[in-house]
Amino acid sequence: MELSHRITGLTGGGGDGWGLFYKARAMIEAGEPVVELTIGEHDIRTDPVILAAMDASARAGNTGYAEVPGNARLRKTVAARIQARTGVPTGPRNILITPGGQAALFAAHAAVCDAGDRALYCDPYYATYPGTIRGVGAVPVAIPTRPRDAFQPTRQALGARAEGARSLLINTPNNPTGVVYSRETLDAIADTCRDADLWLISDEVYDTQVWEGRHLSPRALPGMAERTLVIGSMSKSHAMTGSRIGWIAGPPEVIDHLITLATHTTYGVPGYIQDAAAFALEQGEELERRVGEPFRRRRDLARAILARQNTLGLVPAGGAMYLMLDVRPTGMTGEAFADALLEREHIAVMPGESFGRAAAGHVRVAMTIDDDTFADALSRLVRFAQDNAHAA
Repeated sequence: MELSHRITGLTGGGGDGWGLFYKARAMIEAGEPVVELTIGEHDIRTDPVILAAMDASARAGNTGYAEVPGNARLRKTVAARIQARTGVPTGPRNILITPGGQAALFAAHAAVCDAGDRALYCDPYYATYPGTIRGVGAVPVAIPTRPRDAFQPTRQALGARAEGARSLLINTPNNPTGVVYSRETLDAIADTCRDADLWLISDEVYDTQVWEGRHLSPRALPGMAERTLVIGSMSKSHAMTGSRIGWIAGPPEVIDHLITLATHTTYGVPGYIQDAAAFALEQGEELERRVGEPFRRRRDLARAILARQNTLGLVPAGGAMYLMLDVRPTGMTGEAFADALLEREHIAVMPGESFGRAAAGHVRVAMTIDDDTFADALSRLVRFAQDNAHAA
């Protein structure tokens, strides 16, 4: 017997891009000290006040089946948050609660793509994007971006691939680059979607982590609310990565169908986790600021360290918890640089190639360890790059 081509082909016949991460973890398990700057996992845990709300809900008996669309309190709270931040009228019928942002990405593509449809996404990309698209039977098509454009998609690149496609997936603030898309970029994206009749899937899980400029949801642009599905999550904004809770915001008629899909797949999110998420959101922006502040602070630390050298280039890091560094002056690929850095310095970063072709020759640095250790590790990374640049 054979497995389905859909499941065996999720990675497109290649690896999943996480080989160096697995290598670093194996070294740690063998007792070797490794400084991990790899994944987007906060170095703080979920705030105790959120855990207390979760515990109280569970102990009150909210451990049975929850409403599949999400409970009324959380859907109302998420809708109010989105409306306040974007100005777009949003109510509970615009919201489906999902088991994290990844489940939301899968469901959104299932809603708008049929088997064989072309689904666009921007390169570099979060590692799961192409596999998510393949998972619903669609064909992933990358829109290349360029370092000289700060990895923002251009109108020309978008237009060259839009004809005949069904959807476009974007992510701003961006993982892996830390770039916040400009108004000019978002206008080009909106124009492309309207002109080519595309659905837009907007991954906005880093919307509370903006260090320069401001986050603009493309759902707020003219004519976009009816063709945009926004992905949100508690993972990054409230350090609730393990709670697995997120949402999709979109037109009510789409949400109705997505509720049917959830009924046949995830069957909802535990009620006590939903209650904790609603409580967390009700605390307002101050809690979100506290969760995000370490990354703003470490971004500033990194800029000061990198300003004292001229070997590595820094992609404009306007948001999120990552830095993208250009290591091409060392003469190495991103993969070779990351592998050598791990072997010689025991510092683990992600090769740019893990996130697509456009980021080749770069590495992604997650700012997810305490300030002093982060500053020391980045300084050592810079010295390593300088030594290799001199050798080259």
